[in-house]
Amino acid sequence: MPLGGQAVIEGVLIADEEHAVLAVRNPNGAVVIEPLLVPRFPKLERIPLVRGPIKLYQLLSLGLRALQRSAEIAYPEEKSSTWDYILAVGLALLILLGGFIALPFFLASRITVPSQMLLNLVEGGIRVAFFTLYLWGISFLPDVRRVFQYHGAEHKVVHAYEKGTPELPSALKQSPIHARCGTNFVFLFVVVAVLVFSLIPTSTFWTRLLARVLLIPVVAAITYELLLLGAKGRWLRPLLWPGLLFQKLTTREPAPEQIEVALAAVRQVLAARSPSTTE
Repeated sequence: MPLGGQAVIEGVLIADEEHAVLAVRNPNGAVVIEPLLVPRFPKLERIPLVRGPIKLYQLLSLGLRALQRSAEIAYPEEKSSTWDYILAVGLALLILLGGFIALPFFLASRITVPSQMLLNLVEGGIRVAFFTLYLWGISFLPDVRRVFQYHGAEHKVVHAYEKGTPELPSALKQSPIHARCGTNFVFLFVVVAVLVFSLIPTSTFWTRLLARVLLIPVVAAITYELLLLGAKGRWLRPLLWPGLLFQKLTTREPAPEQIEVALAAVRQVLAARSPSTTE
């Protein structure tokens, strides 16, 4: 059963299809390990094109809860209210919908091009440029750089698990780049969005903008299927290369103690599995 995960504040979230474990180093240096409930939709998770949006919802739900809880563990003296959490989520959605959906569309629509497909290509190029500049800019923030190190630690321990040796000596030798990373999903999402948005027949600005927002689940569904195929089949591997390059921005080489935090989460996930699953 494959493992995935996410870097959080001073820690890592590791999950499979049934279990999720958060491991965070607290101010005293101890590693706090907590299980998180995975939202499950067993029947829907097996249906192609439906499982993509379901998986996206699972990742967002788990990721947001993990980020909030990791902040509480890593910085217990900084109390945050529910309104702080809502504000943070709202700001993230504003950046996503405004900065990476609406603004690139608006800028591209100001340019005169001979075809709809070319207009979508320009829009996609602007979106990729914004995404790259955003990642590059935040990488200079010290706290973000530590998160990027934990991102690298997550990838290293998943590689070690896939090789059958989820231990520190093996994890230290692994690459911080992984084909199933969410960064790959984002890049493929942009490419698929160019193709899907080109099928929108309407020409008015607001209708086309609304259609882009409403078609996000469709784009996510196609993107997820391509990501699965790219991870399994060599002939689609080139689709993953740009995303792998983007991971150079979102990962950093972790310290051994950061890898130990990620390994603690992996071990807890493996321990939570039934004997029949781990055999």
